[in-house]
Amino acid sequence: QVQLVESGGGLVQPGGSLRLSCVASGFPFSLYVMNWYRRAPGKERDMVATITYTGDRTTYADSVKGRFTISRDNTKNTMYLQMNSLKPEDTAVYYCNVIRSGVPHWGQGTRVTVSS
Repeated sequence: QVQLVESGGGLVQPGGSLRLSCVASGFPFSLYVMNWYRRAPGKERDMVATITYTGDRTTYADSVKGRFTISRDNTKNTMYLQMNSLKPEDTAVYYCNVIRSGVPHWGQGTRVTVSS
């Protein structure tokens, strides 16, 4: 079955950086668009970034453009989210997502807290 495991979250000061990872298994990773979402406290889960299966195209939420970079390594079945210039409003649980046969699959999430 599809399994997505996020890691790399933590506590960071404003202006700092973190790199999140998502290791995927149970499906042909290199054939699927992959997504990062986040859920801030008290808010809905929102899409952060998307990457095509080859990694040649990416899209970002306006709130993270120029600060976050999504990437993937199909040889390792792993997706990444490099987060720079972090702001307190980036505080959220970050989730890895794939849609397979119309069914969304989610990891357990990794918590990012941006605070001084």
